[in-house]
Amino acid sequence: MKTEVHKASWWNAEAGKKVKCLLCPRRCVIADGRLGFCGVRENQGGELFSLAYGYPVAVHVDPIEKKPLVEFLPGSWSLSMGTFGCNLECSFCQNYHLSRGFYKEAPELEYLPPEQVVKLAKTKKCASISFTYNEPTIWAEYALDIAKFAKKEGIATVLVSNGYMTMEAAKDLYPFIDAANIDMKGFSEEFYTTMTGGHLAPVLESMKYFHGIGKHLEITNLVIPEKNDSAKMIADFLSWVEKELDKNVPLHFSAYHQDYKYNESPRTPSETLLKIKKSANLQGFGHVYLGNI
Repeated sequence: MKTEVHKASWWNAEAGKKVKCLLCPRRCVIADGRLGFCGVRENQGGELFSLAYGYPVAVHVDPIEKKPLVEFLPGSWSLSMGTFGCNLECSFCQNYHLSRGFYKEAPELEYLPPEQVVKLAKTKKCASISFTYNEPTIWAEYALDIAKFAKKEGIATVLVSNGYMTMEAAKDLYPFIDAANIDMKGFSEEFYTTMTGGHLAPVLESMKYFHGIGKHLEITNLVIPEKNDSAKMIADFLSWVEKELDKNVPLHFSAYHQDYKYNESPRTPSETLLKIKKSANLQGFGHVYLGNI
């Protein structure tokens, strides 16, 4: 399908032509000819390649508030792009047509190199470029190269991410990103292991690092009834933000609706989100936003 192939970063060679990917906490060991869990990183003859580099499957111009980012370049437009694949397996995924898609099953796609992405953003009069829709961690090489070109042109870069990234990779990518909305799925390890196939700790580490290097961070929590909406879980999350980050970090609590493989919980009542906001406000959080209500 494609004529351009890009060697991946963040991996080590293993015996028997296997490779170990170091991009996300899964640290997949990938046999020759096979894909990593994310579906876009392939071992070709003992070397790791990114199938997603240069091949976005969704490119749109969105209001920055749609990311959602409400306190970064408000009122501006963002060139938003995503690829196939994801490094988590959320049973409630609300963008599964991309996160569970595969390049080898897709029709022919146009190659869009990083410098052309930046030119497109300028043509569309976008103040920023957002890496979004699916999980941009898994195409970090492409995002990083775009961000470097964007910085030269005075265009901001935005990461809309699950935060499931190794510190090795985060320390290479995050310094070139201007703002991020990181999706904290639910403030418990049990929720992560049973509902996403991942772990909570790396996400918290990503948020701490991004905030700690002085970048603009906003956090989203999709609130799922009877799964991650308990008063204790929300209180623990707010306490963590207060202790490890800052009460001024914008927090987004969004309503869940049934999608993909999970349909056991009803749609999140507006009352639940309003109660969470009131509780957060009483604890001194002044930048709390509600979504999907």
